[in-house]
Amino acid sequence: MARANRHYLPGRVWHVTHRCHKKEFLLKFARDRRRYLQWVFEARKRYGLSVLSYAVTCNHVHLLVRDKGHRGDVIPKSIQLIAGRTGQEFNKRKNRKGAYWEDRYHATAIEAGKHLVQCLVYIDLNMVRAGVVGHPSEWGFCGYNEILAPRRRYALIDYDGLRSLLNFDSMDDLAAAYRGWIEESVGGGNNLRDGKWTESVAVGSEAFVTATKEALGDKGEGRAVIGGDGSYELRESPAAYKGILGHESAVLRPQNDYFWENTD
Repeated sequence: MARANRHYLPGRVWHVTHRCHKKEFLLKFARDRRRYLQWVFEARKRYGLSVLSYAVTCNHVHLLVRDKGHRGDVIPKSIQLIAGRTGQEFNKRKNRKGAYWEDRYHATAIEAGKHLVQCLVYIDLNMVRAGVVGHPSEWGFCGYNEILAPRRRYALIDYDGLRSLLNFDSMDDLAAAYRGWIEESVGGGNNLRDGKWTESVAVGSEAFVTATKEALGDKGEGRAVIGGDGSYELRESPAAYKGILGHESAVLRPQNDYFWENTD
């Protein structure tokens, strides 16, 4: 399969997902998940990566990041650092050779507002959906606990950025609202997998998704704006999916991969 086209659209929030090679459980040990997050912190220091939330599972990761629009290389350089160092350290410790990650990460543009809230909740409920924990507070490798109790030191999340995007005056107000959103989803059983967050090119209002498609230019050709009731996504047309897609539980699907230019 040919490599996906790489491109950069400034000023957007991106939900980045990256899985381990062949879905292997290479992050099953807490020390490896912890090291991944330590490299996320290093990317914040080194490049100014704006992280809005995160989740590290046993075989894939989620990063919700904000592009500030002033440098197009912050996110790709950060992912290169985080993924590269995590894989190198693991292979060295285990005397292992070969790829640690699938060679591509997927990025979905998320509109601020209600869609950003939904994406935040979706990320934090990852291990609840997997049946590993009953509540995101029980999984120490996602953003839930940090949003509810912001850190004075070694913070991973850009609190001011997240608060601003969601129009809250304080983190206390945001934390109270976020706790309610999570409880509503957990209590209502609203934690099913939804492929739009990990397979689409963009998720948001019809205007946002259409604008994203237009910004892609010829790279948006063949992708359809689908949805309704105020929530739309940009992805391959349903007709194209029918003959291409395999098992429904596939975490990422290469035909929807969309990336930044690698600047290194």
